[in-house]
Amino acid sequence: QPQMKPQHWQRGIALYDAGRFKEGREQFESHQNVNRNDVENAVWHFLCVARVDGVESARRALIPIQGDGRVPMAQVHNLFAGKGTAQEVIDASQKTGTTDEVRKDRLFYAYLYLGLYYEATGEKARALDYLKKSTTDYAQDHYMGDVARVRFQKLSAPK
Repeated sequence: QPQMKPQHWQRGIALYDAGRFKEGREQFESHQNVNRNDVENAVWHFLCVARVDGVESARRALIPIQGDGRVPMAQVHNLFAGKGTAQEVIDASQKTGTTDEVRKDRLFYAYLYLGLYYEATGEKARALDYLKKSTTDYAQDHYMGDVARVRFQKLSAPK
């Protein structure tokens, strides 16, 4: 069902993991047609572009997102745009007024995307630290939890 291709954001992540970054970029650009408010889509697009053209090119090509109300996605987008900090991502995730389960989920995404950001920017030690937190202290049993585990395993494997 080729007409369903824009729906398959998971395919884009698989392409990224397979080192097929140009195809991943195209997948995330296609997904933008069906999901315009998804920071995660913009981030994975950034990661693909960064692998091919470098981080500064990825920043210039960062898909603008408005309306993703999930915490801490606005702060994650700002970080990848070069306008935010890791601490702002963590602080947004730790705000009180919610359940421990919701806070754990928010921190999982915070640490996952911080790890991916630092992997993209070449700061392997920081990337590993954040990815480890996303796969241990804040581990999740769903697709993105699996993505975090795969990224951590790949990054920590001996070269």
